[in-house]
Amino acid sequence: MAKITDALAATGKVLLSLEFTPPDRGGTIDEIYRSVEQLLPFNPQFINVTYHQPHLVTETRNGAAVRRPKRKKPGTVGICAAIHNKFGIETVPHILCGGFNRYETEDALIDLHYLGFRNLFVIRGDPPQGVPSFAAEPDGHRYAAELIAQIAAMNRGAYLEPLDDPEPTDFCIGAAGYPENHYESPSFDAELANIRRKVAAGASYIITQMFFSAPTYFSYVDRLRAAGITVPVLPGIKPVTSAKQLALIPGSFHVAIPDELKKGILDAPTPQQAFNGGTRYMADLCYRLIDGGAPGIHLFTMGQGRSAKALLDIIFGAHG
Repeated sequence: MAKITDALAATGKVLLSLEFTPPDRGGTIDEIYRSVEQLLPFNPQFINVTYHQPHLVTETRNGAAVRRPKRKKPGTVGICAAIHNKFGIETVPHILCGGFNRYETEDALIDLHYLGFRNLFVIRGDPPQGVPSFAAEPDGHRYAAELIAQIAAMNRGAYLEPLDDPEPTDFCIGAAGYPENHYESPSFDAELANIRRKVAAGASYIITQMFFSAPTYFSYVDRLRAAGITVPVLPGIKPVTSAKQLALIPGSFHVAIPDELKKGILDAPTPQQAFNGGTRYMADLCYRLIDGGAPGIHLFTMGQGRSAKALLDIIFGAHG
């Protein structure tokens, strides 16, 4: 598989990447296939597939409260393999700290390498639903930088146990960045220090959390560059086309939504006009990012092909 860094280094071309979330347990991949098929004409260079820690539910057993995992969205690796086999597009599984110790992580990484994966997106991950704060597994990683360092060590042929003449892995590692600061970070300086640790550990590029104004992205990149962080920074974009999204996104993702975007949706007389208003705002944001030198667009589809297609119809109709 090709490396994401090679695609980012290509000049004269606006890179498009997509992100999908696995279906709930018992669902099928067909909805993702349909969404990918809608977006194929826009030539996405790679597709990320998310992974989440299992939700925890509390049950009463023999009079005692017992927590058990309830995995709602399995299949990240299988979906990546299926998309690649069906469409020939590079796929990138998300790798989390949460839920795994270092040895389980090493086993998973070996399996991924055997399967031919060469690109990973590494995040700490949020705590499971219903758990107030993140906690690493015993002998697991607390931070994404630690997980990145383990992968980078394997790329050098260094495994957890000494091995005779081990074969190095060959992973290209992406990491997350937060233009409006991670909600757990005490300051933006702390956020910069965290990004610096990720890059020093072996991250080769950054995909940002969603944001909704171009100055937010460019200010973030400027501050990274001033701090000596030179890896490519791919802006993460989430189409927002409804009042429900306006209500949910700030609290769920800890980002601000500009008044102009709110007005374009909330003042619209019909749901379709709200959809159109949100799409036009997001398209203008993408124009500003591309024209300002962003290496491309990473589109959080959330499996919703209609809003992604409407946005891409405008963007690539103008930029080719």
